[in-house]
Amino acid sequence: MTKTTETRRVLVIGGGASGNAVTILLRGAGLTVDLIEARPDWNATTGSGITLQGNALRVLRELGVWEKVEASGFAFGALGVTAPDGTLLHEAEDLKTGGDDLPATLGLQRPQLQQILIDAVRASGATVRLGITADIQEQDADGVTVRFSDDTTGRYDLVIAADGLNSATRAAIGITDRPEPTGMAIWRTPAPRPEGVTRTDLAFGGPAYIAGYTPTSEKTLYAYVVEASRGDRSSIPPESYADEMRRLAQRYGGAWPEIAAHITDPARVNYTWFNRLLVEGSWHRGRVVVIGDAAHCCPPTLAQGAAMSLEDASVLAEMLTGGRAWGDELFQAFYERRITRVRTVVEASVQLGQWQLDGVRDADVPGLIGRTMTMLKELP
Repeated sequence: MTKTTETRRVLVIGGGASGNAVTILLRGAGLTVDLIEARPDWNATTGSGITLQGNALRVLRELGVWEKVEASGFAFGALGVTAPDGTLLHEAEDLKTGGDDLPATLGLQRPQLQQILIDAVRASGATVRLGITADIQEQDADGVTVRFSDDTTGRYDLVIAADGLNSATRAAIGITDRPEPTGMAIWRTPAPRPEGVTRTDLAFGGPAYIAGYTPTSEKTLYAYVVEASRGDRSSIPPESYADEMRRLAQRYGGAWPEIAAHITDPARVNYTWFNRLLVEGSWHRGRVVVIGDAAHCCPPTLAQGAAMSLEDASVLAEMLTGGRAWGDELFQAFYERRITRVRTVVEASVQLGQWQLDGVRDADVPGLIGRTMTMLKELP
């Protein structure tokens, strides 16, 4: 007998943006959803800031959290390009990829976005277990048996692996793609917002490839500096993170001296490499589907990583609750609906960084960004 939507049971592995979003949407459609997250704190306190463009905001509105996001963040509609000394060279209007009724861009403190999504997951009635991981034990045509790290087991009609860039589930089901470093790295930190900072400003050149900041509330921003990745991440002691970022930031002008003065706590500075990942062919094996960073990731040069993950959740939830049989045909159709859009974003994001690494001075950066953002105005 075919199960109804109401009797289907789904396991979501990973409580980041895509995992939280798909949980909220599937619960809204009446499915039974268990969500597990390996980190006991549910990532509620990590990260500095995030830039969300209109197509991400569109999904957040679908989740029912847009009003909270809007109240917590800082909306704006332009991007400034400056010289390293802070002189404004160009101001470009951001494209409204989420439609005219949403801001073009919104900056938000990442822990606040996570908390908003956590609250929505809790309110949805999903079962949540933290500090738990899962191993796929066996699959058949009807479902998946899972063993959890607390020695319990579960049987599910579908497992959605949203467990991030280094997804253990992706590897366990035989998808061999792995993230690859692109050659760049980024320093990020939150800081108080100088009064004159009302949009993202990016300085190209100087002691790093890019130095930028994005307002995240009336009182806060997050700042970031992009440089060539160093030979070994472990060679940079975490206790030196603030000193390393401040050393780079102090050599920029404009709002940077005020921002740099607040880069003092190494625990609030994050250092990561840029990576590229795009799983080709399909994003499922049997009844396990990978989404979000587990399926694709890219450098933040277009600020579209979270948006692509949120779109995955929206599209998959729509397809799972649309009345079609759950199986290879549906899961492959999900991949085919997403892959061209995601590939365009990944390749453009990587290309923007590669032009800088290669020192290409006549690259058509505005053209590439414009073409990509115009494509993103279309519904996913």
